Amino acid sequence: MFGLLDCNNFYVSCERVFNPSLNNRPVVVLSNNDGYIISRSNEAKALGIKMATPPCQVRELIEKHNIAVFSSNYQLYGDMSNRVMSIISQLVPGIEVYSIDEAFISLAGLPDVRQTGEEIVKQVCKGTGIPVSLGIAPTKTLAKTANKFAKKYPAYNRLCIIDSDEKRDKALKLTEIDDIWGIGRRHAERLRNFGVHTAYDFTQLSRYWVKKHMTVQGLRTWLELQGESCIDMELMPPPKKQVCISRTFGFAVSDFTPLAEAIANHAARCAEKLRQQKLAGCALMVFIDTDHFQASQYQYFQNIIVPLPVATNHTADIVHHACRALEKIYRKDFAYKKAGVIVTEVVPECAIQQNLFESTVDYEKNHRLMQVMDQLNHKFPHNKIKLASQGVKRSGWVLKQEHLSKCYTTKIGDIIEVKCD
Repeated sequence: MFGLLDCNNFYVSCERVFNPSLNNRPVVVLSNNDGYIISRSNEAKALGIKMATPPCQVRELIEKHNIAVFSSNYQLYGDMSNRVMSIISQLVPGIEVYSIDEAFISLAGLPDVRQTGEEIVKQVCKGTGIPVSLGIAPTKTLAKTANKFAKKYPAYNRLCIIDSDEKRDKALKLTEIDDIWGIGRRHAERLRNFGVHTAYDFTQLSRYWVKKHMTVQGLRTWLELQGESCIDMELMPPPKKQVCISRTFGFAVSDFTPLAEAIANHAARCAEKLRQQKLAGCALMVFIDTDHFQASQYQYFQNIIVPLPVATNHTADIVHHACRALEKIYRKDFAYKKAGVIVTEVVPECAIQQNLFESTVDYEKNHRLMQVMDQLNHKFPHNKIKLASQGVKRSGWVLKQEHLSKCYTTKIGDIIEVKCD
């Protein structure tokens, strides 16, 4: 049996854990640069607020109903996600982290699946304050379907188990074709044209038809919906092919210096991520882009790929080549809204081959230097140790976060104070 655990309205729930006054109050969380709404409480949904809506379009609703608005606090959300996954991993034989707020779990060999499911829901809520829903079924696709019922219908008490043909058929008849995990919009439209409107309708198609019109991936989904497991647990994350850091600026940037600082910071973060995963990059790409929503302004997008002399995860090396690349594609008189660095052709750190023709580079010394820098930056927040090219202040390109909450779990200065009379 498989389970799919999903944190309910995760970003909103994280904000509520440390601010109980938000309970039963409509709450929304915004994307990077406070651009649009990416998480809503049930109360906000009931008011008709849709996903991906710019807050300016619902300003009257926000003011009228006293809706709490928050900027994305990914440091808080990431830490809370780690806590949720840690609790789950102690209760089940295996876990596959699917996203920041979702995880597949293996329930193989457990004597009482329902008891285990109830314990998971209880312990996660007790240990983190995050409400979760859990769907359990013989396949991962059916577990996804069960999870939606656990979340939608209060009678399930946040746990739905599909463990019989009767339950499976009933669930599939109530599931729209475009709500099936693995069925994209294009396939859903084609299936509707053939009179297939529900997941149950889809299972009634012939195996030959599904394989012919939807290839092997569609056939796998078809089999999973009939209770035949075709998608295994990925207990180890697949190896990364690239590392990307990009940001949309809170304000348009025209001058080279703040743009170069942004690229340097993105490159440094890429290098840090590579070291965390014991990887190194053989090439990198730098890109810059203007604001395409400003139709009255001249637009410019450009990128450049730079092969690195030696596969590396050294911050100074990656930042140096990224900044040199920026010099080649930068054009003045444009207002840039986004920039990023992508390190490609990623290889294991142990596979790095030193440059025999560069005798002045002390690779072992550079490795020790990066270890010390990572240790200090992990101990002290805000990356206290960095390159001069990363700048001191980021006022020219920093994200717009006008409604940012505190990092209650990762910054000592943001820990909640409890006052007793």
